Amino acid sequence: MTQQVNLREFIDESRISPLQRLVIFLCLMIIVVDGIDISVMGFVAPVLKHEWGITTSDLAPVMSAALIGLAVGAVVSGPLADKFGRKKLLITNLVGFGIFTLLAALSSHVNELMIYRFIAGLFMGGVMPQAVTLVTDYSSMKVNARLVTIILSGFTIGAAIGGFLAAWVIPHFSWHAMMIIGGILPLILATIAVFKLPESIGYKVLKHHPKAEIDAIIHQIAPDFDTSNKVFVLPQPKTDTVDNPVKTVLSPFYLLGSFLLWWSYASGLFVVYLLGSWLPMMSNEFGFSISEASVITAIYQLGGPVGCIVCGYVMDKISPHFGLAISYGLAVIFMVLVGEVGHNFTLYSLMCFFIGMWMNGANAGMNSVSSSFYPVFARATGNSWMHGIGRLGAVGSAFAGAYFLSLGWAASKIFLILCLPTVGIILALCIMKLAYSPKKMRQQELNKVQI
Repeated sequence: MTQQVNLREFIDESRISPLQRLVIFLCLMIIVVDGIDISVMGFVAPVLKHEWGITTSDLAPVMSAALIGLAVGAVVSGPLADKFGRKKLLITNLVGFGIFTLLAALSSHVNELMIYRFIAGLFMGGVMPQAVTLVTDYSSMKVNARLVTIILSGFTIGAAIGGFLAAWVIPHFSWHAMMIIGGILPLILATIAVFKLPESIGYKVLKHHPKAEIDAIIHQIAPDFDTSNKVFVLPQPKTDTVDNPVKTVLSPFYLLGSFLLWWSYASGLFVVYLLGSWLPMMSNEFGFSISEASVITAIYQLGGPVGCIVCGYVMDKISPHFGLAISYGLAVIFMVLVGEVGHNFTLYSLMCFFIGMWMNGANAGMNSVSSSFYPVFARATGNSWMHGIGRLGAVGSAFAGAYFLSLGWAASKIFLILCLPTVGIILALCIMKLAYSPKKMRQQELNKVQI
């Protein structure tokens, strides 16, 4: 007689295997490259302003072009990934943004660069949410927050690498060289992913792929597990929303949580992207040299990996929502303190490190909250929609940063303004925690799910 085995319970109870480590490592590397590419315009912008003889306001559309593409790409890629598979979409996105980043390196005009960055952004939009979904599908919920935040630390690692590269590459070569590096790396990773990255085991079970394919992955996770006369299953909703993940994300039960996730992520990205994109210019106009400004921004980004690890640990030990609220609260404290250090390069860099640590770490943690909030059949859509709608905050940051700088505001004043959306995130997380208690989530499963 065939025995049904709950895949989620199996993964939760299994020790992490070499295959799962491979998935985590490859997704980490993919997000590192994503971080390099998304942040590259922030380092190139001061050079373009001088070389092309343009204003800060002229740069705002270029800075926002990729971010708008990211928003559209993330929203579109989620349902496609839930339909066709996480791996296929991830590889397609890597190839697409690699090619169009290389084309951007050939640009000779603002409008040309803006178009290429927008199209590259369309493909980049699906990279991070699909990587997060893959890791969540392969990880135990006991350590999911830590694993997700660890791979997302790759974004700030990549952005920091981009800063150090820019400080050396641009003066010795040109801004074109930075764009070429950003285009070649995703193409290399796409090639590796084709041969080494497995498709989501949860997706294969949900879409009823051949038993031999599923068993092959199970044996890599648990070599001693006997799969004969056993079939792996996932909870199947009694309603028809399993075939329409968008309906699940917007259903009465999930709608409030979806809105709070969108609001929080958009606010977080507004702060992180404004600093990631404009901190080089903020610091330069504050009195630091272009090389010093690049190093300051790289140090800001380097705080992210530390924050990701710390935030993930706090979220797993205390509570995902309250752990994030604490992290965002600490970011507010350091954004207030940065105004007290003046033009001291060391102290200014240190404050930026701590701001980057808590803001980037907490933003990464939002992905763990999102990916565990939705059921598996809507997970890619839910996470991608959070990324897509959240990117509106990133788009707004491009114009807000240009506006703040055009007013001649000091960096310390801009940091104080950024405290406001951060406090809003803390309130939204507390509301979500109260509205979606563990008891209520379990009751939702009992009401609508059967094995």
